[in-house]
Amino acid sequence: MKNWRDQALALAAIFQSATLVERLAKTGTAPQSQLETGVYSLFQLNADCTDDIFAGAANLLPGLKVSRQLLQSRQHPEYTDCLRYALSILYLQRQLSKKNDLLAIIGSRLDKAKTQADHFTLTHENVFSNLASIYSDTLSTFRFRIQVLGDFNYLQQQRIANQIRAMLFAGVRAATLWRQLGGRRLHLLFQRKKLLAATDELIAQIESTSH
Repeated sequence: MKNWRDQALALAAIFQSATLVERLAKTGTAPQSQLETGVYSLFQLNADCTDDIFAGAANLLPGLKVSRQLLQSRQHPEYTDCLRYALSILYLQRQLSKKNDLLAIIGSRLDKAKTQADHFTLTHENVFSNLASIYSDTLSTFRFRIQVLGDFNYLQQQRIANQIRAMLFAGVRAATLWRQLGGRRLHLLFQRKKLLAATDELIAQIESTSH
């Protein structure tokens, strides 16, 4: 029995990261709480359950809503870039999964970054800078690179570039989780109804408890 609920959460986390990358690149800003969820997830390497990786399913509500839209119908021109980032993240994660040496480097450097985040805050500039450098030294070394489109004025600002890399990194973390839970790209085509039902149920649960 595949756990569609957990798969739906992991997929929502990928879409949430992709949406944040797009927003940062085009507007230079993104909701602090969502950035925090992305950074937090990078440090949860031994969580007991999927919800714990994101400090609760409710923190993925924005991603769940994007996921629902894209699972319902692929005709969403406003999500073109988001979908491209999400599929690129899934591809990049698959390349990374074959590189045990890079995975070991990422693991040890995330340990150090977590100590730094505990000292400052999850969304401190130093933490973003550190996460961006881990991403650049590992994931950016592949021949396949994710092309981020947006406003050049924002993209050339170091602070925003660091946040974008950190969110791509969080997306790859979510994609790793999605595969660990049995998620496959083909599921987006052939198991859409199951993923959509699980996504709808999660949204309903979160919205009913928040009122």
